[in-house]
Amino acid sequence: EGVKLSVNDFILKAAAGALRRVPALNCSWETGTGDSPAAIRHHPSAHVSFAVALEGGLVTPVIRDAHQKPLLAVSAEARDLGQRAKTKKLSPDEFTGGTFCVTNLGMMGIDRFCAIINPPNAAILAVGTTVKKPVVVGEAIRIGQRMTLTLACDHRVVDGAAGATYLGALRELLEKPALLLL
Repeated sequence: EGVKLSVNDFILKAAAGALRRVPALNCSWETGTGDSPAAIRHHPSAHVSFAVALEGGLVTPVIRDAHQKPLLAVSAEARDLGQRAKTKKLSPDEFTGGTFCVTNLGMMGIDRFCAIINPPNAAILAVGTTVKKPVVVGEAIRIGQRMTLTLACDHRVVDGAAGATYLGALRELLEKPALLLL
């Protein structure tokens, strides 16, 4: 159809799919006020935000209900939101309300990094560049593509086991991208 999908499109869709498989990561920390104590809020929908660098700061546009949208729709929406973010034409509701964030420095050649969680989200996924590396396949060594994904979690909400389970679900979706087309 003449549509070019980026690695980031697959990551955004996979991040949403993994949130559906591991809903413990689709949560946020809500501080207490007055009579209401601090609490963990569980979100029924995967509203995936993604970092866009602007001069003087960062904005995180949100793809609402990313888990329900086909890959092509996620791609088109990310492209539109990203372009409008760079020209400062997003409305506040387009960059608030995310339940999970993805930040990708791979296109800048960064192999790996640690991202800072965007409150009130409980986690953020840092994506490094894709690099060619030797990979063992059976008894042979071949050239394969590898990337580093780093997950930072707010341990008031998410423990390491849930984070590891999420990364496992994400890995499965990214290693079998046909699953993202369903």
